Amino acid sequence: MSTLDAAAPPTAPSASALVSLPWVERLVSMDTTSRVPNLGLIETVRDALAARGIESTLTHDPREGWANLFATVPAHDGATDGGIVLSGHTDVVPVDGQQWDSDPFRPVVRDGKLFGRGTCDMKGFIGAALALLPEMQAARLAKPIHFALSYDEEIGCAGAPLLIADLQKRGFSPTGCIVGEPTSMRPIIAHKGINTYRCCVRGHAAHSSLTPKGLNAIEYAARLICHIRDIADQFRANGPFDALYDVPFTTAQTSLIQGGNAINTVPAECHFSFEFRNLPTLDPEQIFARIDAYARETLLPQMQREHPSASIEFSKIAAAPGLDATEQAAITQLVRALTGDQEKRKVAYGTEAGLFALAGIPSVVCGPGNIEQAHKPNEYVALEQLAACERFLRKFVHSMTLA
Repeated sequence: MSTLDAAAPPTAPSASALVSLPWVERLVSMDTTSRVPNLGLIETVRDALAARGIESTLTHDPREGWANLFATVPAHDGATDGGIVLSGHTDVVPVDGQQWDSDPFRPVVRDGKLFGRGTCDMKGFIGAALALLPEMQAARLAKPIHFALSYDEEIGCAGAPLLIADLQKRGFSPTGCIVGEPTSMRPIIAHKGINTYRCCVRGHAAHSSLTPKGLNAIEYAARLICHIRDIADQFRANGPFDALYDVPFTTAQTSLIQGGNAINTVPAECHFSFEFRNLPTLDPEQIFARIDAYARETLLPQMQREHPSASIEFSKIAAAPGLDATEQAAITQLVRALTGDQEKRKVAYGTEAGLFALAGIPSVVCGPGNIEQAHKPNEYVALEQLAACERFLRKFVHSMTLA
């Protein structure tokens, strides 16, 4: 049992007692794997909000079929600015190659748990928030409550920047944001940044019997990959360290590689992808600069002495800044008060909270489910976690209500 599960009550509520369950099941039944459009889900939420008099703003990806949604439950006096954002991503990771005991997109309750892709990460939180909409509207809110639903979080937080840019363009300035990633309903005040890159190393093809006439792109890519590993080893040995993280130092790794076309041909190209996850106190651009400098100043001159057309090119796939919330922030104090949890926790996984914080919207991560269940076959959220989320959101609404 993980530390995040340790405080869970031994008994689960009945499914019928959860007002959030129908919404969660509805969302999970929609396949929103990042590679497929999420517009069907977004339009479903938009229409449900519209039926209750809430207007939504959609920001669309250049590709057809992907969109974010932002909607506001206004304060009792009609005010729509300020207030708190409830944020969640609508996309889920693939189920390819995983062995499930049930259809991942047909949610099912077994043994006090709701199984299905996205139940934990993170349609449980979104469904609970939507289910509490009638209670939000019935309250005399002192400040507005906002819904922010994004796309493509799982492939590098690609959708949320468009949503945030639109808020800034329209002059919206929320005073805080709760990102409902799975934390077992315990506040997370910090997480690492995520930075992913693709590298293309170009050499020169030749018959393998004439290797001096070619330039082996794979071999030089391997040297660069080893340099990235050396940087990772330096962070592991020398820090900086933050003991509140489960992995208390910055990490780096190469995850994908492709190159060559025949065993008897000197490979002309090699492509690989790598990532590093930095403590939020470190500048990710400086980390990348170390990798880039080695490529330009050490490897490339060697390569071009062998063949003048050689090149090394980097492209950034995605980046999401780290989060480092202050204890003094009102949103931090609010979430701690609502959960009754004062322990400082930081995590290695990334969320969209860092993007909101970078835009000047103080943010905390807190949502139902355990991250250990995310992305796995038979992903689930415990019904007790949904119940805890409902209790949390009801307290949140009450905290936003005029006395």
